[in-house]
Amino acid sequence: MSPAHPFPHRLAALRALLKENGLDGLLVPHSDEYLGEYTPACAERLTWLTGFTGSAGSAVVLATKAAVFSDGRYTTQMAQEVDASCWACLHSLNTPPATWLATTAAPGSRIGYDPRVMSQSALAPFLSLPGIMLVPTPQNLIDSLWTDRPSLPAAPAFIHPLEYAGEASANKRAGIAAELSRMGQDAAVLSDSASIAWLLNIRGADIPCTPVVLAFAVIHADATVDLFVSEAKIPPDVRSWLGPDIRLHDPENLHAVLNTLAGAHVGVDPATNAVWFTQVLETAGATVCPTPDPCLLPKARKNATEQAGMRAAHLRDGVAVCRFLHWLETQGQGCTELEAADRLEAFRAEQSLYRGPSFPTISGSGPNGAIIHYRVTPQSDRRLGRNEVYLCDSGGQYPDGTTDITRTVWTGPDAPPDALRTTFTRVLKGNLALGHARFPAGTTGPALDALARYALWQDGLEYDHGTGHGVGSFLSVHEGPARIAKAPSAIALADGMVLSNEPGFYQPGAYGIRLETLVLVRPARQAQTGRAFLEFETLTLAPFDRRLIDPALLGPEDTSRLNAYHAQILQQIAPFLPQDAQNWLENACAPLNMP
Repeated sequence: MSPAHPFPHRLAALRALLKENGLDGLLVPHSDEYLGEYTPACAERLTWLTGFTGSAGSAVVLATKAAVFSDGRYTTQMAQEVDASCWACLHSLNTPPATWLATTAAPGSRIGYDPRVMSQSALAPFLSLPGIMLVPTPQNLIDSLWTDRPSLPAAPAFIHPLEYAGEASANKRAGIAAELSRMGQDAAVLSDSASIAWLLNIRGADIPCTPVVLAFAVIHADATVDLFVSEAKIPPDVRSWLGPDIRLHDPENLHAVLNTLAGAHVGVDPATNAVWFTQVLETAGATVCPTPDPCLLPKARKNATEQAGMRAAHLRDGVAVCRFLHWLETQGQGCTELEAADRLEAFRAEQSLYRGPSFPTISGSGPNGAIIHYRVTPQSDRRLGRNEVYLCDSGGQYPDGTTDITRTVWTGPDAPPDALRTTFTRVLKGNLALGHARFPAGTTGPALDALARYALWQDGLEYDHGTGHGVGSFLSVHEGPARIAKAPSAIALADGMVLSNEPGFYQPGAYGIRLETLVLVRPARQAQTGRAFLEFETLTLAPFDRRLIDPALLGPEDTSRLNAYHAQILQQIAPFLPQDAQNWLENACAPLNMP
């Protein structure tokens, strides 16, 4: 890295500041005060300090050593973005930050942290380290060095009407209030802006790709809410929409209002609320109840209106994606990754109700496709070569739904190698196996995860990310609390949840394969015993590249499943395509011969 690069100087300045404050180190998470996955530019402290731009990660700084941590989605990207002469780049599962700190810091070290940007769950692994003292800082130390820090977002909130929300805010608040009363709680703190947006039926534009207003809230057992957001961000129509049971406060008054909860039992989610809330409430004399955000589960279980909206959004999105795949095959030869991403965005922009991407498009050709969360830049942009693999992971935001789709295609003109077809087909078998699963009510994601991996495992292959994440309704493209992954989870999949189904395989330096569809959990026919079962409805409508499929390996059952899926796509999408794209789609969805 060039000596003129700012990151070594920033690290040196931070170390000097730590010394001034009597600290031996600092924890630097990738999170803001709201603990969301995506943060506004003014809160990208980890990026400012290290250069790492991934959406999940953290850093630990000591006097002479420092490390950046992320998971398998970002390890390749992290190695490319971070100066190895200053930072160790470590896989957070293989070497957790707390483990690295315990083995690297000197005994008696005082390690600072900002309690406003770390949850109790994130802080917990560090609390029991022998010989390490955690010291909350009165302000964020990065902010005192970041002289050209961007301003706070100022976008106004807007109404999310009932035609899309499907349930009035008053009904949602009454349901949450009843749950609080059942648990013996007087109130609950909400830091997740998506929860607040869902609860109050409002949306915003404070962060890229996720239509939320950054805010805090306290919901009470009488169904009233204290909402902490700048009054300038609440236009008159939104203020009227919120109604008299929503009390507006300037965010600077948050501490004072929390102090009024002395003697109350207050729910604080250890994962979604900053530890600062627990510290303030306990000092005020409240009883803190460590319970999950009460909005998470009802938000994840889409109502009938939201389910219908998801289907409609995916139909429109499928039209855009199919037009893109047709363009890519017939006109896009030799385009760059950025040009391909821009063309897909243009096709989406032509769809009614389109509001923007649900995340930055992952447009990776050849070796760039092996970077699981690759983000193309003018510096990394490469042309799609002949006879290579191109991976495109993208999504759209519509007021009636959020989409997320990955398709992996062969650029041609020659036939793909047999070994590549074998691997692609194994990934496809995993997608089909999971997408057609039937499972008892009460089943959790980890119990289903192996269905997506099994065909890969039989060839000694694996992928280093989860198989499925929840998806919001005109909200975050990554939504809790349910997931499909190997990691343990106590959250059962439930009717109305929308999750991704995205097995993959990545050959570093060569190619990446990921096949992602979104699925809706719905009731299945009852078992003979009368036990309730669930199944998935596939929402995504775009074909898989037939050139990369080996029918003999796919087998009769999966071939039948694929042919039925492709027939559904042709029936639903073709009427909305121009004639040349219809002709392409007919070929792309033509039945595979049964092996």
